[in-house]
Order: sequence, then C-alpha cells, then structure tokens
Amino acid sequence: MEQRLKAEAARLGFAACAIARADAAPLAEARLRDWLAAGHHGDMLWMEERAAQRGSPQGLWPDVRSVVMLGMSYAPSRDPLALAGAGDRGRISVYAQGRDYHDVVKKGLKALARWLVEQQPGSLKVFVDTAPVMEKPLAQAAGLGWQGKHSNLVSRAHGSWLFLGAIYSEIALEPDAAEEDHCGSCTACQSACPTDAFPSPYVVDARRCISYLTIEHKGPIPEALRAGIGNRIYGCDDCLAICPWNKFADAAAANRAFLGRAELAAPALADLLDLDDAAFREIFSGSPIKRIGRDRMVRNAAIAAGNSGDPRLLDRLRPLLGDIDPAVADAARWAIGRLSP
Repeated sequence: MEQRLKAEAARLGFAACAIARADAAPLAEARLRDWLAAGHHGDMLWMEERAAQRGSPQGLWPDVRSVVMLGMSYAPSRDPLALAGAGDRGRISVYAQGRDYHDVVKKGLKALARWLVEQQPGSLKVFVDTAPVMEKPLAQAAGLGWQGKHSNLVSRAHGSWLFLGAIYSEIALEPDAAEEDHCGSCTACQSACPTDAFPSPYVVDARRCISYLTIEHKGPIPEALRAGIGNRIYGCDDCLAICPWNKFADAAAANRAFLGRAELAAPALADLLDLDDAAFREIFSGSPIKRIGRDRMVRNAAIAAGNSGDPRLLDRLRPLLGDIDPAVADAARWAIGRLSP
C-alpha cells in the first residue's frame, strides 16, 4: 500500500511523499508555544488563537493515526538573487512567480486522497498551508527533509524548494524513518538575512522577516527595517537561496505549474507605483500575490523605490502622498525623502 501510494503521488506531480505517525513530532507543540510567547509571530494572531489545534495532529483531529506528507518542487531555473542590484526592478519571491500553490497542491492532494480511499476506505483530511498544521516538523518526522537553521524545510534531493501538503488519515500506515539534521556548522542562511530576523539558529522572528513584512504585515513597515528590504516587493528568498543543499535541487523536477510568468520575473517599480485596484487584480490574477491587495503591493514598491537610488521615480511617488491608504502615503513620504537631493 505505502509503495503504491508513493507511486501515485509521483504520478500526480509530487516530488516527495513520506509517512509519519500522528504523534511523531512530540516537541513541536512546546516549541510553538515558546515561539508564540516570545512574540515572534507578530500580527499573525491566528497562529496564537489556534495554537492548541496547530500543536499536534490530534489537537486538530483526534482520530488521526497517520500523516502523509507531500512535497511539490518549485526549484528555480534562474538565480533568485540575480536582481539584487537592479534598483529599478522589484524582486518577487520564487514561489509566487507562477500559479498559486494553494490551488495546485490542494488539487493534487484531493486526487491522491480519492485514490487512497478507493484502496482502503477510511476518513481523511487534506491540508495546504492555511490550516493549523505544523507541516515542517511533520515533514521532518516523515523523512522528507529537516528544518534548517532558517526554520524552513531542507531536502537532500530538492534543497529548500518544496511546497508542503498533508493528508491526515485514520488508517494506520507504515511510517518512514525521520530525517536527521544535516546543517552542521553552516550558518549561511543566518548571515544572509538583510534584516537580522534570526535571534538564534532555527528560530525566525517574523517581525523582522522581509517575507512577513511585505506579505502579512498590513500597516506601515518600521522605518529601521526599510533599507534592508532593498528591492524586494513580495517575500524574500535570501536565506533559502544561499543554502548549500540547493546544489542538489534539479529545476527539471519542478512542477510546471510553478514556472514563473514573464511579467513577474522583474517588474518595473515605476509600473507598480501606478497600480490601481483593477490593474492589480488583472496583473496578479491566479497568483498568490493577489491576496495582499493593491495597497500593500504599492506600499512595498514605494519602499523599494526609496532604496533604488533612482530619482526618476520621484514623479511616480509624489501622487502617492495623498493616497487613501496611510501606509502607502507614509512609504511614499519616506521614499521621496531618500531620493530627494
């Protein structure tokens, strides 16, 4: 059964599939509570509100006995850090340049779940990111990889480029062996962070993380962190891209649904600063970026413009001083101050 399950997962586009017992990550709940107690979740109050369900699979569903962890590769074909010096262009995290992974991974999970029920009837549930599930500790317990010092999953076969999904099942499946930590003495991801978001290895403070600041955070971004954001307008790949294990990741293994759209590879900041709601929805339709809305995108673009050193962007920034969103107006004011003689 387990081998046929993995073969079916591969047929459906998953690059990795492994199984863990539902109680195979016993330390995850305590670590989550410590992380929340330190305030490292920032404005993500939903993580605090559903901590009891997130802490263990049984906390969410008492009948679960096995967890099938799946990974889809989105290994990039180009260097994610290549645009670091392109001041007039915005940098979008690799994972968001193609189709929305929520839709793609969930479609595959549902198909695999239907197959599993046909083989062995029983209740199950599928999850992709939005549910209170500790995907990364469970993925390590199943053997897909290990949580690196950047806190994300690292795979010996796929580097740091896996989207994770989970199937909770009441069926007792034979578990795989857990993966060991292979980070060793390497601290490349810690050193690469431009906003010093790692208070210690394996712990990320979301309040200083560029991915959190540009995606989850709704208000003005703290001024002390704005220069470190550079030209990143949605997410940040630095700690992932620098990982030495990525040399084993094969871009050919990436699911084609995640191939980057040309218009999202290096968007011009000038165009992003001009966005209204309708244009934003048109450009980012089908992308995970659509969920942040026009205001946060323009706020991010204004901060990137302030870091660009390009005074030609001043004409695009000045109209934003009167923007209806105060965070956009604040970012424009800051950027104009940076670019003005």
